[in-house]
Amino acid sequence: MKSITIKGSKRESVGKVATKALRNAGMVPCVIYGGDKPVHFSSEEKSFKSLVYTPNVYTATIEVDGKKISAILQDIQFHPVTDKILHVDFYQLFDDKEVTMNIPLRLVGKSKGVAVGGALRQNLRKIKVKAIPANLPDFIEADITELQIGNKLYISSLRNDDYSIMHPDNTVVAQVRMSRNATKAAAEAAE
Repeated sequence: MKSITIKGSKRESVGKVATKALRNAGMVPCVIYGGDKPVHFSSEEKSFKSLVYTPNVYTATIEVDGKKISAILQDIQFHPVTDKILHVDFYQLFDDKEVTMNIPLRLVGKSKGVAVGGALRQNLRKIKVKAIPANLPDFIEADITELQIGNKLYISSLRNDDYSIMHPDNTVVAQVRMSRNATKAAAEAAE
């Protein structure tokens, strides 16, 4: 999985006044959980652009006072009016500890049902996956080539040995439905 580097400086005071002063200076207060104790730091708001405003999923390498910590984005808080980032929570990654993430889903192939007039509907955009950090994929591909009109692609067909999918087996990923044009063409053919 791709990683993005975020440089920050350790925060000494974590109160309300210090946090407000940080935000006024264009910095974002952050916390890394999961280690021995939480690590409080701050970073510039623009350094989160490629981590937050993207459909892709990345791990983050956080540099705080010369120390590198591998982590994932756990939670983010936005201002209700201006949409500025107010606070970011990270979760520290360990090589032997499994982590749960939402991984983007990509549909590949040209469906046979769409070729004859069906409409493709993608029910899931991201899939919740649990794996050790080394086995986390950048995205999950789902082949829709064999889908005919009325067929569905289930989550059970996406199983992999490297990671476990946290959705039930009968969850529909994508389906090809009868479109209005195909219904009209079938009715005309019947007449």
